[in-house]
Amino acid sequence: MSDPTRVTHGPERQLLEYLLDHMRAELIDTVRGLSETEARRRLVPSMTTSIGLVKHAAFAERKWFQSILAGLPDSACDGAMVGEASFVVGDDETVADVIAEFERAGERARTIAADIDLDAIREHPDFGPVSLRWIYLLMIQEFARHAGHGDILREQIDATVSRPPGQA
Repeated sequence: MSDPTRVTHGPERQLLEYLLDHMRAELIDTVRGLSETEARRRLVPSMTTSIGLVKHAAFAERKWFQSILAGLPDSACDGAMVGEASFVVGDDETVADVIAEFERAGERARTIAADIDLDAIREHPDFGPVSLRWIYLLMIQEFARHAGHGDILREQIDATVSRPPGQA
């Protein structure tokens, strides 16, 4: 049976927004139900953790939608704007806090992009001119890649606690 909420046809913008929201949800699902310790477990040589992937995604939302698309200065953005530290989660931040931060950034991104044409161009300091369409595609790709990373980390975590994959 097909999923009634799945969008598989329609206007381009509707498809892009659906896929971006779907990838946001997929990324959140990789960390939802993990304990604080499990979410912070380093299972690869890099600093990547399950919770760190979601923290980084919130930064990406702010960077591309608040800073680049809306043209806001870093001080007007909803959180840290330091790219290299974007995977770092503070000891005082919980899984729920980081999920909420990502959800807030996504909601603000939706609000900012709502009235902007897909062909609208903004200037990125490294990439040059970019359209909203390109930003949507980049974010879909970015969140899909990180959801895949999160899936692998989740499989490793679930295997160590004798829990079926994806089950809290």
